[in-house]
Amino acid sequence: MITLCFAFLIAIDYTSAVKVSTSLGDISGSILTSRLGEDFYAFRGIRYAQSPKGDLRFQNPKPVEPWAPEIFDATSDGPRCPQPLQSKLNSAEESEDCLRLNIYSKNLNSIGFKPVVIYIHGGRFIEFSGESLKFAGPQILMDRDIVLVTFNYRLGSLGFLATGTADAPGNAGLKDQVAAFRWVKDHIHNFGGDSSSITLLGYDAGSISIGLHLVSPMTKGLFHRAIAMSGSAVSYWNYPFELLDSAKKLANSLKCPTNVLESMMKCLKESPQIKNNIDEFGQAVIERNFGQERFILEDPLISFKNGNFHMVPLIIGMTKDEVVDIVKFRLKNISDVQLSNDRFWKEPVLKLFQYSSNSTKSSEISAILKKGYLEQHQSTMGLIEPLAKMMSDRVIGFPVHRFAHLAARFVPVYYYMFSYEGRYSYLKRSKGSFHYDDLQYLFYNLNMAPMFSKLDPEHKIIERLTAMWARFAETGDPNIWNLKWETLELHKQNYLDIGDEPVMKENFLLERFGLWDRLFPLD
Repeated sequence: MITLCFAFLIAIDYTSAVKVSTSLGDISGSILTSRLGEDFYAFRGIRYAQSPKGDLRFQNPKPVEPWAPEIFDATSDGPRCPQPLQSKLNSAEESEDCLRLNIYSKNLNSIGFKPVVIYIHGGRFIEFSGESLKFAGPQILMDRDIVLVTFNYRLGSLGFLATGTADAPGNAGLKDQVAAFRWVKDHIHNFGGDSSSITLLGYDAGSISIGLHLVSPMTKGLFHRAIAMSGSAVSYWNYPFELLDSAKKLANSLKCPTNVLESMMKCLKESPQIKNNIDEFGQAVIERNFGQERFILEDPLISFKNGNFHMVPLIIGMTKDEVVDIVKFRLKNISDVQLSNDRFWKEPVLKLFQYSSNSTKSSEISAILKKGYLEQHQSTMGLIEPLAKMMSDRVIGFPVHRFAHLAARFVPVYYYMFSYEGRYSYLKRSKGSFHYDDLQYLFYNLNMAPMFSKLDPEHKIIERLTAMWARFAETGDPNIWNLKWETLELHKQNYLDIGDEPVMKENFLLERFGLWDRLFPLD
């Protein structure tokens, strides 16, 4: 631990300062050091929107006011947005005044603008952040010739409470993301970034966000390419118009009245305890029109089916095993006799599709899934392996598959599976390539792995992954060196297997995803 902390201190150097001028006022930053020892400029904690407190709680974000003639101190991360107590991980200060972004650049000159990558952090829309000390350390990607932006957005109830009324129309956290994109579009040239070459990079909830930004009228012209990793905004679910029942549940937990909506919302806007009760939410809604700028106007599945989305090239993919390990850990003390019970196969269906427990539809779907996965995945580990794969596919695998295939009807999609197995993992308890494992080769995360050097075995995958992503951000085509990554063709089901060496393959988990395609056909 001492060695790890020492390496971290070397990688972050606060001894130098730098200043940039913008139309909002001057911003002071610092100079940090990349993984391979290159200096770069860092401006952290920049306020991109007004503090969403008081009357602005649950509302669309408001543009930040100029701070000139004062100089904005951007030498350290701003506060994280409030999130559940169990996710704090001894991290930065939390505050509702959390709408902050970080900018990292090698060159602040006004000539030779560089492509911009905006990272949208994951965490199920209820946790994590874009801070540099944990979750989104810039040192790895800043060895590439890009301008990198990370940021925070409102989470949980503060970001996604939706009553179906003007008091809380919904999608506030996603509109925060739009506000960050607009800020970048207007000001990134001051940091050496090219506002006409902006790529969104999202993981988990950040990848879901990308799918939603592709169909949102609010984001037209704000980005030009996107990389969606391990998350999808479309699959077999429908989007609601409000989450009023969840809002009332939250109100009850805070001892707010629920019989009169106006009184309930007044209490929720004023409650200081809401920051500890935010994990009931994390879902986008189709917004009704109350005169506000609306983020989603129709179900995203309809938009993608009709080609009604922003036509930009995409990288879409997932890890080989995603959340299989998490499911297996949770089921480890359950015997095969118990796992053979239909309840274990039916329960996920009930939760996701909201069928009643005695409905014919739920019984049919769970029986087909059970039969299909047991036939396809005979394992010496018994029933736990096929059940874990089914649960992983329903949460991430099949939704990503559907997203890629819908988008590929209209735009170039570079489809991938990340199968590389390194020494460190976010939650690894067995052999495989799991959710978040690939992110450690793009962003430094103090909680997950040390700062890799040229001598570490991970150096090769880092060099390849960052080079592909940076090339795509620059040109819309990730092919580097001798790589021949073809775009997805639906009849071939082709994809790039990113392992020790990248290899083009066909028929991506055809039997598993074919089951879901037959259960939930598009047409």
